[in-house]
Amino acid sequence: MVQNPELFAQNLARVVEEGGKALAAYLGPREAGEKKNELADELADVVKTIGQVSEFWLADPQRTMEAQTRLWSGYISLWDQSMRRMMGEQSTPAAEPDARDKRFRDPEWSANHFFDFVKQAYLITSRWAEDMVGRAEGLDPHTRQKADFYVRQISNALSPSNFVATNPELLRATLTSHGENLVRGMKMLAEDLREGKGDLKLRQTDATKFEVGRNLALSPGKVIAENAIRQVIQYAPATVTVRKRPILFVPPWINKFYILDLNPEKSLVRWLVEQGHTVFLVSWVNPDETLAEKSFVDYMREGVIETLDVVCEVAKTDAVDAVGYCVGGTLLALTLAHLAKRGDNRIATATFLTTQVDFTHAGDLKVFVDEEQLDVLERRMREKGFLDGSKMASAFNMLRSNDLIWPYVVSNYMMGKEPFPFDLLYWNSDCTRMPAANHSFYLRRFYHENAFTKGEIEIDGTPLSLGDVKIPIYNLATREDHIAPAKSVFVGSGFFGGSVRYVVSGSGHIAGVCNPPSSGKYQYWSDGPPTGEFEGWLERAEMTPGSWWPDWDRWLRSHDDTRVKARKVGSRKHKPIEDAPGRYVKMRG
Repeated sequence: MVQNPELFAQNLARVVEEGGKALAAYLGPREAGEKKNELADELADVVKTIGQVSEFWLADPQRTMEAQTRLWSGYISLWDQSMRRMMGEQSTPAAEPDARDKRFRDPEWSANHFFDFVKQAYLITSRWAEDMVGRAEGLDPHTRQKADFYVRQISNALSPSNFVATNPELLRATLTSHGENLVRGMKMLAEDLREGKGDLKLRQTDATKFEVGRNLALSPGKVIAENAIRQVIQYAPATVTVRKRPILFVPPWINKFYILDLNPEKSLVRWLVEQGHTVFLVSWVNPDETLAEKSFVDYMREGVIETLDVVCEVAKTDAVDAVGYCVGGTLLALTLAHLAKRGDNRIATATFLTTQVDFTHAGDLKVFVDEEQLDVLERRMREKGFLDGSKMASAFNMLRSNDLIWPYVVSNYMMGKEPFPFDLLYWNSDCTRMPAANHSFYLRRFYHENAFTKGEIEIDGTPLSLGDVKIPIYNLATREDHIAPAKSVFVGSGFFGGSVRYVVSGSGHIAGVCNPPSSGKYQYWSDGPPTGEFEGWLERAEMTPGSWWPDWDRWLRSHDDTRVKARKVGSRKHKPIEDAPGRYVKMRG
């Protein structure tokens, strides 16, 4: 019940006022020509894809009747169960949420007849819609994958947990605060639309509590080289002697490198230094339109090979252990194939962290990569010279929209709660742009055409083959990865020409990689060579509790554990330019 109708009415008027500000923040940049309305292109593909599913069911009246019967039988079961419950009889729910589904954990979703009915009706309908995609015959695999993805996104958006009138927790908060929660939420919505310059920049954490170089990316070191696309960081030693063979990190340029150095407790960089490794790392620039023509091959030459030259000169070595993370790993793999053709063997071992080289099983990101969507994306990138980081962030968030989108929409804009400060989510929101030429090549040649493992990528007229890469490989996947699925990484392992140690870590794309031994979290699976089927390999693999970091350290040392006196940072040729983490990583998108 509304305890203070007058105050409640005043707050509703304030909600309307703040809603007008939010609408103005959305429309203003579009009316000024600063922002184009891209929704039509995106909705066109959704409608077209789901229309192909509808065509199958509507083409045959009998199939249409069967589909309607399955839906109505679910509703009838729900009605029967609800009537029995209202009369005080024992009844089994017609539909129950998955045990891992956090949306319906409030007790009222089960205790209250109305909310329980709404919840079950939603579950029956959404599962029926997903089943319609699964049963539709004659769809090509890509269309089926897109349809399944789009239906899940629509289903997640329409969940009753996302609306005040059908979410008991939201309804309680609204009534007890006299609508103050909605006023705060609408004000936050307007702020986030202004921050995104007309697009919603969904706040997942309190960004005011973090700053790179102040409480993030704190491992001591120096920037010792830089060019237009990257800086090179050398980290200061923490031991008297170090392993002779240094480690070179090639992180992704989608997001920023400091996920590897988030804070002292979670930092893979700091842990390696403390184990006696010399660590060098590429810090990519946040590109603008001036770098529009920088290609994937430019990133290889200017990003990896030039950095390799720097590392070998500074460390006075001709052997390096290279590490590539995500798209940085894909770039490293291309570099290794190119170096193998040239007879350059300075990279002695390679480690890949959640990296795909074969994209047959690349997961739901392939939903966004087909000829029509690529044409639209490339047209937009040509206009600016780059892809806004927010576009990639939105795509990644949609892969897990029930974890990374809708809980924040409900908490921020309906409950009116400020999100908690969380360093990982701050990093996730610290978006980077992608140069047009580079990103187009990556999406087309890797995701769309899977050209690398087909031997169809050439540099200087020479085709590249992973079969030429015969150095030892440590290939890490994570079991719950939505970006580089463990099966995709497993299949990619088979294309290398040398020995591969394939390891699967617990958790996902980030937490499974950045999992320090001190946390005592998760586990990893290891076995023999990655041969046969992924499911069979995983079934027979040995599970080890805790972090995979010590296993990797042992693997590195098994290939060379020669010790030398700890190295100074920089050299006469490559003198320190500035303190780590450097300027490039601080450039905002």
